[in-house]
Order: sequence, then C-alpha cells, then structure tokens
Amino acid sequence: MTVGQIAGLIAAIAFLILVLFIGLFLVRLSATLKETKNSVAVLTNDADALSKEVEVILGNANELLEDVNQKVSTIDPAFQAVADLGTSVSELNDATHKVTDRFKGSAKKTAGTGLAATLGKTAVTSIWKRHRNKKNSQD
Repeated sequence: MTVGQIAGLIAAIAFLILVLFIGLFLVRLSATLKETKNSVAVLTNDADALSKEVEVILGNANELLEDVNQKVSTIDPAFQAVADLGTSVSELNDATHKVTDRFKGSAKKTAGTGLAATLGKTAVTSIWKRHRNKKNSQD
C-alpha cells in the first residue's frame, strides 16, 4: 500500500465515522421531534379545555359586574345625599365660626362690663349672706 492509498483509507474511515455520528444525531433528532409533536398536541388539547373554562369564568365575572353596577346605581342617591349632608355641615361649621368670631369681638368690647357685673354680684351675695346670718342669729 502506498501512502496515497493509506491516506484514502483514513479519509474513508473518517467519512464513515462522520456518517455514523450524523446518522445517530438524525435518529435522536427524529425522536425529539416526535416527542415535541406529542407535547404540542397535548398542550393544544389542554389550551382548548382551559380556554373553555376561562370563557365560563369571564361570563360569570361579567354577570357579577353587571349585578354590582346595578347595586351601585341603586345606592348612588344615598351617596349623593351623604355628600350633600357633608356640604351642609361644612357650611354650618363656617357659619358657626363666623358667629363665634363676632361674639369674640363683642366680648372684648364688653369685657369690662362683664367683670364689673361679676364683682357686683359677688358683693351683693356676700352682703345678703351677712344679713341673713345676723337675722338668724337674732332669732
């Protein structure tokens, strides 16, 4: 055998090994593709069943939402009345503050009179008590 024939034999053996590895790779790839096809079929069936269930759930959710909307529209006047009451209370509070401010202003003007009246009342009460005590002690 010559060197060229040995090189050809080595190349033929290498090509045979390459063909065997490619064959094994293609067999494994074919098995993987079959398994993927089966998985996709199962997932499609599951997705169909799931979509039917989701459709039922969405139908129920829509009915529930319509019911809630009806109930909210029923109690909407109550919320409006509470809002009106809040506004009225706020206006009453403002009016009370204004009246209180007016009384504070007039109280400052009449503070001396109030103090004099209080002192006068205390003095009259004290005199009256002494008078009674004297009258009771004489009896």
